[in-house]
Amino acid sequence: MAASKAFFSLLLAFSLFVSGVLGAIRCEQLGPDTCAFAVSTDGYRCVLEKQGQGEDYSCITSGVEAGIGVAGWVESDECVAACGLDRRTLGISSDTLRNVRFLHSLCSPQCSKKCRNIHDLYFNVAAGEGIFLPQLCQANVRRRQMVETGGSSDSAPAPTSWTMNFGRKLIGDDAASAPSSTIGIDNDDDAAWAPVASTTMGTYNVDGAKEGLSWH
Repeated sequence: MAASKAFFSLLLAFSLFVSGVLGAIRCEQLGPDTCAFAVSTDGYRCVLEKQGQGEDYSCITSGVEAGIGVAGWVESDECVAACGLDRRTLGISSDTLRNVRFLHSLCSPQCSKKCRNIHDLYFNVAAGEGIFLPQLCQANVRRRQMVETGGSSDSAPAPTSWTMNFGRKLIGDDAASAPSSTIGIDNDDDAAWAPVASTTMGTYNVDGAKEGLSWH
């Protein structure tokens, strides 16, 4: 009787082990249509990279830890669409935060309240540039409201005296050598306020190495 219980316990433990191994998510095993915005079982963000000039892609594990509760995560098509993103997004960049259309999607309830993984990612990307994402969202809403009511967005005051260095690839090829650029929010449809950039943040590379910033 004791022997059969021991055998059953051993069999159960082995089954759980096999199940865990088979269900584990490793970035390097993900394809180009599931890599971007995914999180490995170990809790590190996956990054899609393009090989050469062709259509060959590879998925690698970055050194950037995701938030609590999203380990072993492959983002849904619904959230990718709701947040205004693309499955073939390469690396992790703060450049997208300049685009007012992307901000509108990112700050929408469909994304911010239902797509925690993506919102957490860009919350930290914004923080890496010294920006509090909720305030950036509020500024974008005010700008859109003024445009819709016929006002001039040029007259809308900036929400704070933020300092930004946008336009860098934080994780991915050439991330460490990419120069920071002093620019405002990208205006792809209407005029937008442009914060003044003066603060130089830390540098990043493909392994997530960074300095001058605590990124969780």
